[in-house]
Amino acid sequence: MNPIDVRALLLACLLLVVVPAGAALPIQVDDQPLPSLAPMLEKITPAVVNISTVSLVRTEDHPLLRDPVFRWFFELPRDTQRRRSQSLGSGVIVDAARGHVLTNHHVIEKADEIRVTTNDGRELKAELLGADPEIDIALLQIPAENLKAIPMADSSRLRVGDFVVAIGNPFGLNQTVTSGIVSALGRSGLGIEGYENFIQTDASINPGNSGGPLVNLRGELVGINTAILAPNGGNVGIGFAIPVNMAEAIKRQIVEHGGVLRGVFGATVQNLTPDLTGALNLAAGSRGAVVSGIESGSAAARAGLRAGDLIVRLNQQPIGNATDLNTALALLRVGEQITLDVLRDGQTRTLRAQIADPYAGFVDGKTISRQFRGARLGEVMDESSLGANPGIAVGPVIEDSNAWRSGLREGDVLFQVNRIRVRTLQALQDAARDGVSQIKLRRGSRLVTLVSR
Repeated sequence: MNPIDVRALLLACLLLVVVPAGAALPIQVDDQPLPSLAPMLEKITPAVVNISTVSLVRTEDHPLLRDPVFRWFFELPRDTQRRRSQSLGSGVIVDAARGHVLTNHHVIEKADEIRVTTNDGRELKAELLGADPEIDIALLQIPAENLKAIPMADSSRLRVGDFVVAIGNPFGLNQTVTSGIVSALGRSGLGIEGYENFIQTDASINPGNSGGPLVNLRGELVGINTAILAPNGGNVGIGFAIPVNMAEAIKRQIVEHGGVLRGVFGATVQNLTPDLTGALNLAAGSRGAVVSGIESGSAAARAGLRAGDLIVRLNQQPIGNATDLNTALALLRVGEQITLDVLRDGQTRTLRAQIADPYAGFVDGKTISRQFRGARLGEVMDESSLGANPGIAVGPVIEDSNAWRSGLREGDVLFQVNRIRVRTLQALQDAARDGVSQIKLRRGSRLVTLVSR
């Protein structure tokens, strides 16, 4: 074969390779439509909403305005002035019949008024049904008229490399669509939320996208966009979304029980390291959460769990590391029965447990005083950097309740009420018999005094 024939043969081979690629992805319209996400987006964008909130913020222009005598002398209003603070975010309709909208908790946090604008331009007043700050999910309700919901996917089936689309309201720009892929799964340790198991994506997510949907190419909801990693304040291709399975679990608790009451298990776990793999005589490549400690009398202790056990499944779902287990437990409600598959001494064992109530024995604050209505209170021996002292622990506090307006927050420990030392619920009731004017409590590592106005 002469050189000319060789060149001709190579050219023919190249044409055979190039032509099919061109036919699979046409560069001209002709008789075939170009690939487009438009048909899918036309179906789901009616389920995406814009969320605006208004918060009334107290303002005091000068220190003298805080002096009641000064205000009386110059006949100034007793109430401090207020200004309206607005914020914008996104949301997604997940139940058209009930008017349920999922968004981030931080989008509506401290809002005095929440308004939802639908894709067809209607502006509706929304009611907050409940929220979980630890996972950063909130559930709103709007009038259920002519709404369209988005279908949900199973986010546990996502894979790195899957194509995804983010829709939202970045910088106040309505209905903006960006696309990308799933860059990573199970991201944690970012310090963004209490429980982290994020989907990472390079689809552009910017301020205002929070609470909006992350969808797959079938138009199914796979996540709720929640945060970006942006050293300079802009998008750098690293965004995070809460998996829809987590969001749906929180939504279900709010709908069924009016809120989220997270149970306790009583086991401390850590990731499996090469050193632990060898020390526990586990096979190379083993995955799971290693039990490093058990709280005495806890649900974990009653189930028979031991330090050194490797938890490999919870309710038949694989556990790859400590984050998987902690996230799964965080989605369970008080009283739920669970099964654990653990490896111990080379043998697989199945243990059963019941998620415990962290506030068992606490009472409704309204039985103590009307000013504590909306909080759960219980006797504790408080151990902190301030020492070990008996006091009254504050459990969950309903937002905008009497207890909330009095300044109480979950995790507080009360030591004095009306300058009287309180160690028991009975002592608290006696001290608050004629009302509550002053409370001294521990909040974190600080002592705080609350004074009623």
